Amino acid sequence: MQKFILFLCIYASIGVSCSSKAQIHQKEVKLADKNATPETKILYQNLIKLTNKGIMFGHQDDLAYGVNWKYEDGRSDVKDVAGDFPAVYGWDIGGLEKKSPKNIDGVPFEKMQLYIKEVHKRGGINTISWHINNPLNDKDSWDITPKSIASALPGGVSHEKYKLWLDEAVTFLLSLKDEKGKAIPILYRPYHELTGNWFWWCKNNGTPQEFTTLWKFTLNYFQEKGVHNLIYVYNTADFKSREEFLEYYPGSDYADVLSFDKYQYDDPQTSNSFVENCQRQFGIMDQVAKEQNKMMAFAETGYEQIPYSKWWTDTLMKAMGGYKISYVLLWRNHGWQEKEQKMHYYAPYKDHPTSKDFLDFYNLDKILFEKDIAKEKLYKK
Repeated sequence: MQKFILFLCIYASIGVSCSSKAQIHQKEVKLADKNATPETKILYQNLIKLTNKGIMFGHQDDLAYGVNWKYEDGRSDVKDVAGDFPAVYGWDIGGLEKKSPKNIDGVPFEKMQLYIKEVHKRGGINTISWHINNPLNDKDSWDITPKSIASALPGGVSHEKYKLWLDEAVTFLLSLKDEKGKAIPILYRPYHELTGNWFWWCKNNGTPQEFTTLWKFTLNYFQEKGVHNLIYVYNTADFKSREEFLEYYPGSDYADVLSFDKYQYDDPQTSNSFVENCQRQFGIMDQVAKEQNKMMAFAETGYEQIPYSKWWTDTLMKAMGGYKISYVLLWRNHGWQEKEQKMHYYAPYKDHPTSKDFLDFYNLDKILFEKDIAKEKLYKK
């Protein structure tokens, strides 16, 4: 009862009616990959159903490391606080293109494979992004040399190299098998934050046609190579209109989930801009989701070091409002950054000042962690 009352209080303060939000018609749902594995189709259908129950909580690199620890079996900052693991686990495969044994955050790919299999076995969800290097010059994702997108397209100067890089991802993705040898379904979020201006694939670095060609080529290439366990997540950063959100969109036949990333930078106790901007963007995205029968996600968010003690039940819940969102994913708990000389984390760890509020957040009926979704048996009909 206490859990339910807390939920009602928070939603009453938001003033948004859940009944007015997008309803997905399951019979009409088709994945971008028409040859998706039965397990991938089942997961997608069950995720759609789950949006009527609540929002899954996710955390990047949750099992690999946290504040002041690394690679401890069964360890998780989230679990240390809440007694439960996240429902969704984020991973990044940046580094595969270089044949590196570790990703850009230092996580060995062999460990990542094991973590993904462990999450799946427990009934959790895995999502993968790719901070892929710039194929034009082999520099990192943040290099925005002009014509980088065009260079990766068929006929482009880097196209053959780009295909070799995709082959590395194919090998990794095909290695993700469950105990029965079946491919583990993955929420795949390529070219994330494309409406920004900080990655080589962002909208300032190519035309809409070039970007959508890159997206479609990549999707088709994966399928031709036998990868059929991906649910494709279209992801933007800020956008101010429906037209801006859809300007670089590859089309409803090439995406399964609509999402955006947005972080808190100002003080939520003196500024409401984060909540207002999230609500505006969810409002726009919700309309598109209705029309195209898609799920929505809050694919990345967070408030570095979480200096506001009620950020979880106050700010984040208000930012999401009453919208039907599949999941919200908080960025990673790196800990101390030597170069920047500061702590870098987005989820609380043991004895963190927001731990109590995070527990209140955890106990909301509308917020789902791993124990909640394990009961739903999302990988079964």
